[in-house]
Order: sequence, then structure tokens, then C-alpha cells
Amino acid sequence: MKSVALVTCNMDPSLDEDMPLLCEAFDQLGISAAMPSWDDPAIDWAGFDAALLRSTWDYMDRLDQFLAWADRCAAETRLFNPPALVRRNLDKHYLAGLEAAGIPIVPTRFAQPGDDPTARLEEFLAGLEGSEFVVKPAIGAGSRDASRFGVEDHADALTHLRSMLDAGRSVLLQPYLARVDEEGETALVHIDGAFSHAIRKGPLLKRHAPGVAGLFAPETISARQPGGDELEVAAAACAHLAHLAPLYLRVDLIRNPAGQPVVLELEMTEPSLFLAFGAGSADRLARALLSRCRA
Repeated sequence: MKSVALVTCNMDPSLDEDMPLLCEAFDQLGISAAMPSWDDPAIDWAGFDAALLRSTWDYMDRLDQFLAWADRCAAETRLFNPPALVRRNLDKHYLAGLEAAGIPIVPTRFAQPGDDPTARLEEFLAGLEGSEFVVKPAIGAGSRDASRFGVEDHADALTHLRSMLDAGRSVLLQPYLARVDEEGETALVHIDGAFSHAIRKGPLLKRHAPGVAGLFAPETISARQPGGDELEVAAAACAHLAHLAPLYLRVDLIRNPAGQPVVLELEMTEPSLFLAFGAGSADRLARALLSRCRA
């Protein structure tokens, strides 16, 4: 193996804080790392021994184009993670599959295009435990189009829900788990099926805040030693996906009112892996990719 594409997009490269660490890790292995934009028509993807999805963070604005590119790229070289995993991960309906497998998730109701938004919201609120909730798209990046409401914000929540349904988007309705305001989220990074490291992400959603204007919302990150119960839930999620063999997987957890960790989301497409917070993690990822390619 001589070269790898660390696939990004047309953005400020400094926003991807994992990129310098990965470039150094591949260089130590004698592998040349390039940073092409996924939508650059001049790139010959067959010229790389592998392509690693890194920071293709503008794909949500051109989802069909991005998925078509992923298929083409995977036909010309080894793409990690592969298109089948990308498609599975883009739509948060996968949460229902986790729940069916006995993996605890944030309680989630879905509203589909064509549904009556008033009826769906009323059904959700009738079973809501707590006074706040979140309305967000089933296919979305970061915190874009995700909004936090109180039960008294019924009209605003209905407007937001209706606007997404009218646009043909599936929507998630979830209780807002308030412990996140003090404890934050725990993101557990797994490389080649094994736990690597974890970080704490501060809370992102605020009431009556304007929507995210950029590629993603600014985050407050620090190192975190996950609890044993968090490791168990993350391991169960990984085991559920073991047959698909993701090269990298990030499991984001928050605690419910009873203090139990529940899955907020899985990230297998282009997640920040926070490699600076895991000693040796960039090297582990580079070596895991090299091992997959040799196999």
C-alpha cells in the first residue's frame, strides 16, 4: 500500500482536527496521504490504494450526489466505511433497529412525510415524560435543523415539524434528557471493533436559539473515562453491527433520568474521532486500514 485519500470537502482544512494526526500516522507507515475533496471531478480515485471518509461535512446539501460519488469511489478503490454502511448510518431510523435488539436508546417516535403533523405531535406529547423535547430530521448532520422545545412551545414545535414533513423529510421526536446539561454526552470511539478512547461533549441544544448556520455547531470537548455501564452499551451497539465490520464507529451516549446510558446516535460516516484525546489512536486507525487492505 502506497497511498491513501483522506477524503474531505471544500472547507477550511483546520476544522478537521484529526487530519494532521492521521497524515503523520500514515507517513510513519510509509504511506502517502492526500486530502482530496469528495466532489472534485479531477480526482482519479483509482490512483489511491484506499479512501478514508474524513470530513465530507457538506454532503447533506447534496445527499444524492454524495451517495452516487461513494458508489463510484468504492468501485475504483477501497472506501472506508463502505457505501452500505454509509447509507445505513445516514438515516436515524437505525435507532429502531437498535431498540429492537435490546440496546437502550433515547426514546424515539418517528413522523413520516404525509403524516398529520398535529396528530403526530399530540401523540408524542401525550406520552412525554418531562417538560422538554427535541424535534430533528432523521437524515441530518450535526445539530442542523435540530431544535429543543418546552411543552409550552407547542406552536413553534408544530411549525418546525410541519416544515420538515412538507419538505419530504422524516422526523424524530425525542424527550430532552436534561442530565446532558450537567454531564454532557459521552462519545466512545471504536476502531476495527475495539474500544479506543472516549470524550465528553458539552450540551449543544438551547431553547429559542437560532439554527446552526455553518457545517456544524461549535462543541466543548474534553477527555473522559467512560463508566463500565457506558462501555457495555457501546459494546452491545458494536456487536449489533459486527457483521458489517465498520472500520471506525463512534457511539454517542447520554444518561436518562434514571442515570442509565442510552444511545443518542451512532456515527459511521464522517465523524470527528477526536484522535488527540486518545493516545496512539491515529496510529491504530492507520494500521487497521492497512490491515484491511492487505486482507
